[in-house]
Amino acid sequence: MTQYGVPESDSRGQRVLHPAREQYLPTVRALLADGFEVCADLTAVDYLTFPQRSLPAGVVGERFEVVVNLLSIERRERIRVRVQVPAADPTLPTLFDMYPGTEAMEREVFDMFGIGFTDHPDLTRILMPEDWDGYPLRKDYDQGSIPVQFSTDFAQSDRSG
Repeated sequence: MTQYGVPESDSRGQRVLHPAREQYLPTVRALLADGFEVCADLTAVDYLTFPQRSLPAGVVGERFEVVVNLLSIERRERIRVRVQVPAADPTLPTLFDMYPGTEAMEREVFDMFGIGFTDHPDLTRILMPEDWDGYPLRKDYDQGSIPVQFSTDFAQSDRSG
């Protein structure tokens, strides 16, 4: 356990906290109060094909993991938060109220992985069309092909000049 009350590990010299889903918001609030005022990144990982990843004792791996990188400018310190998200209920609370810059990052995770963020102000697709079916960064997403569409006008003007 750490000063934040959650399991901790080390990744190449960087502290990594592993809160359970119900500890996610309290842990991030404590980090913000402790001077981690910048959320540099928020993303996700689908561990469908790699369930045996390394986790600290007491942390049960789930299919998805949301990864948050926070910075303390004053202390020149970075800390990573990795929270497990089950496939049966892929949701987490939003960090938008604490870190408004996470608005687009959470939308991207929703769009690409299908992980929802409760109380997010605009949880809509950001990269894919609104009517897109599926989540392209999930390991079980069928990687089909989309034909490249060329403009007829462009093709004709290219030949003439």
